[in-house]
Amino acid sequence: MLDESLLDAPEALARADRRGLLRGAAEAGARVRTAARHAAEAGIAELKPEGRPRSVLIAGPGTAAAGVADLITALAGASAPVTRLESTGVAPAAGALRWSLPGWAGSVDLLLITTTDGTEPGLALLAEQAYRRGCNVVAVAPQRSPLAEAVDGVHGLVVPMASAPFEPDEAEMSAASPGALWSLFTPLLALLDRVGLLSAPPETIEKVAARLDRTAERCGPAIATYSNPAKTLASELAESLPLIWTEGMGAAPAGRRFAAVLSELSGHPALAAELPEALPAHGVLLAGSLAAGADPDDFFRDRVEEPEHLHARVVLLRDRPVGGLSAAPAARELALSHDTPISELEPEEGNELECLAELLAITDFATVYLTIAST
Repeated sequence: MLDESLLDAPEALARADRRGLLRGAAEAGARVRTAARHAAEAGIAELKPEGRPRSVLIAGPGTAAAGVADLITALAGASAPVTRLESTGVAPAAGALRWSLPGWAGSVDLLLITTTDGTEPGLALLAEQAYRRGCNVVAVAPQRSPLAEAVDGVHGLVVPMASAPFEPDEAEMSAASPGALWSLFTPLLALLDRVGLLSAPPETIEKVAARLDRTAERCGPAIATYSNPAKTLASELAESLPLIWTEGMGAAPAGRRFAAVLSELSGHPALAAELPEALPAHGVLLAGSLAAGADPDDFFRDRVEEPEHLHARVVLLRDRPVGGLSAAPAARELALSHDTPISELEPEEGNELECLAELLAITDFATVYLTIAST
């Protein structure tokens, strides 16, 4: 259950946030600026590529690395094929994971390695394999980590992962924490801009940081729930199964990340799908046992002694629809026809990366509030 009184008690929220998640979400803009500076100091701005890579390969463990791969696929996939190398192993532990290059990878391909840990032997072996094949290798990893030492100067280029301005602890630096995504993603934006796969010059990255700062002001713990989009969304999602429907190129990876961090940080299950395919894929959930009106006896339930049944709630994340066509009216009609509540998020005007940053920031804040205030 969600303790809604906690949402409007900033000091109590801060005390309950033992993992520093709120602070990590609030300082996402600062993390972007630090990561951009690290990328410049590592020499990305001085790179002189001979041409675009044939393909981009991405490897790394955890939610942040998966989110980075998804975002790069959405942003740069039209310029070059983007492939995430899936890990193998007997356990999701640093020492057990292994990655392998596809047989066709060679000197015209770019390998990106992202990790919030840096102790994975499998990633160092992957970098060695890529070096032997002639692949270009760029890694974003914690400074002085075994991976950074293995790659730096010999097998490729290393950008130190940006940490938070405050002293991080192990939990805050987890792969699902709000700041981890931007620490890994920002240097790769600068790199892919340099090699011509997408447009992310320094002024655009600064606009992204500024949008994250403004969103943090709107979603911060001092802002009351009624005017705070993240707190409002968190309270709406309590005791529900979120069906996250996305429309637009940037909204799709934002929705998938939202579902992933909801599960990993708050233990809250969620499903994500893109419109219009989401309508037939999730439509049966709105008519089945998860529908809002599925239990006619729910009105007579003892609100104190009996737990509330889990019901579906649609969360519509919208960016710019492809070709100007929108399935949002059909999505609203389907949800309302089954008495299913719907929450909608749409970013303010801006470039593609700014809109994406706003959606990621609001959903990250909502996840954090749901995590902290759930009892």
